[in-house]
Amino acid sequence: MNTEERRRGILQLARRTGGVDVTGLAADFKVAKETIRRDLHVLEEHGLVRRTHGGAYPVESSGFETTLAVRTTQLVPQKTRVAAAAARLLSDAETVFIDEGFTPQLIAGALPRDRPLTVVTASLAVAQALADAEKATVLLLGGRLRSGTMATVDHWATKMLAGFVIDLAFIGANGISREHGLTTPDPAVSEVKAQAVRGSRRRVFAGVHTKFGAVSFCRFADVADFEAIVTDTGLPPAEAQRYTLLGPQVIRV
Repeated sequence: MNTEERRRGILQLARRTGGVDVTGLAADFKVAKETIRRDLHVLEEHGLVRRTHGGAYPVESSGFETTLAVRTTQLVPQKTRVAAAAARLLSDAETVFIDEGFTPQLIAGALPRDRPLTVVTASLAVAQALADAEKATVLLLGGRLRSGTMATVDHWATKMLAGFVIDLAFIGANGISREHGLTTPDPAVSEVKAQAVRGSRRRVFAGVHTKFGAVSFCRFADVADFEAIVTDTGLPPAEAQRYTLLGPQVIRV
């Protein structure tokens, strides 16, 4: 196996599993750890992975997006804390949009069940999480179902969503950066998210620290569009402060 073949193999493995570690890769490919570190450095320079202490995780782009099944296995404790903190920002909202994705699904599960609430979502997983909430009215947007994320898109979804004025939108993204705002790989998903941002009075972004600094193909919102950003403590305080300067409150949990 030559260098390019090994790097393609590393990238395929990272995308299939959601993350790789240097020690495991060195054993799998029978090369030195320093060789793997150089491979990850090159892949990071090409925008394909982002390195972490001892490993790397794939960066989503216009040509690649992790499935919901993979997302349910990654950084679950952090996502659970983020979701709980985001749900506490509900305040007096009576109508809520909950985005597609695993963290939004956890937000749905963390919402209070003792008060009437109307929830609009494109996500089948979010709708299922609220199926037993007797006081919740769930409006599931119609459209083309994306099998990887189990959420609907295209003009059916955006047209239905455009008819609502929503008190609070919980929004996710594949990447968030101070330079490019919130981004996602798929144009159809981007349209649904953009409509949710336009049609809501308040907006909260919820996502783990690995989202920060990542940039995908389609831009759908500015950082300044949000009243709050909820993430985990993996985002350094100094970087959180830089986002605060753009307008939203940054909550690290």
